[in-house]
Amino acid sequence: MFQFDEIASLPPFSLGERDKNSLFERAMADMTLFHFERCEDYRKIVRGLGFDTKSLRGVSDFPFLPVRLFKSHELLSVDRREVVKTMTSSGTTGQSVSKIFLDRETSSRQTKALARITSDFIGGHRLPMLVVDSSELLKDRKMFSARGAGILGFSMLGRDVTYALDGEMRLNLDAIEAFLDRHKGGNVLLFGFTFMIWEYFYKALAESGRRLPIDGGVLIHGGGWKKLQASAVDPASFAEALRSVCGVSRVHNYYGMVEQTGSIFMECEEGRLHCSIFSDVIVRRHMDFLPCPTGDEGLIQTISLLPWSYPGHSILTEDIGRVTGVDDCPCGRLGRTFAVKGRIARAEARGCGDTYEKR
Repeated sequence: MFQFDEIASLPPFSLGERDKNSLFERAMADMTLFHFERCEDYRKIVRGLGFDTKSLRGVSDFPFLPVRLFKSHELLSVDRREVVKTMTSSGTTGQSVSKIFLDRETSSRQTKALARITSDFIGGHRLPMLVVDSSELLKDRKMFSARGAGILGFSMLGRDVTYALDGEMRLNLDAIEAFLDRHKGGNVLLFGFTFMIWEYFYKALAESGRRLPIDGGVLIHGGGWKKLQASAVDPASFAEALRSVCGVSRVHNYYGMVEQTGSIFMECEEGRLHCSIFSDVIVRRHMDFLPCPTGDEGLIQTISLLPWSYPGHSILTEDIGRVTGVDDCPCGRLGRTFAVKGRIARAEARGCGDTYEKR
């Protein structure tokens, strides 16, 4: 059976297409059979769709679950007593949310993969970290929203973790300035969700006329693009706006979801989202769900080698995108690259940063 240790120590963007396909074909076969045998609901779905788990070969042949299914079903492949953490997706008021159940081993794999992927972009040393959010979000350590899970996961990669916002989502300038004084002249890491950064960090600084001295800092952000796109804010203008108020030298967007925490897709210096050795994407046509050729738009399917406590290894999202290349990114990282265009019509808003409501 495929073992996570086979890839845990490999550079996260080191496998070319042939080697990665071989790995994923074997891993997907083992994971699909594992969940088929241990999760009754998953077994019923796979049988109902007419899949024969013993005859599947290519990665694109294996069954996938629609992401919305996690809102209506509690899917587990381990005994509930082994669950150490439950994560929920973000959703606006009145929406149902996904519940993702993690055992200790799956949670550990997610943390290791996240660290390996992120370190490839910011280096292996833990940087002083400024989280553009409120610590109030982390009160319940056993039940996390997508936002809380993201903050906790990335916080493990930093040191002297400081929160830039108070409980009312206002800039905590005293805490921010004290943090910057402690790390004057050094590199720092900023992390937050896209809309939260824009609404409660960038706008507050711009309106006050303040410019924070974070030149040389690195910003990692993701989620919550829906509202910004409605305001005609694209990734390039977002990055430039942040530089104008705090001087961060590098800005990396990432694509990810609570249903596959850990195996995020980071945006490189060339503006491409990258699949690591822990994950991959397939873009499928709307009419028959067959894989699209490179460059054609369709629904994004995400594959992850991390989820063993629940059958989340192959998920069809509600996002539209296209594959932009394989093993050919000018940044030098191997693997598939892709771009996300938006969400399908009438899909629920579920970006992590879109959902803050004042109490």
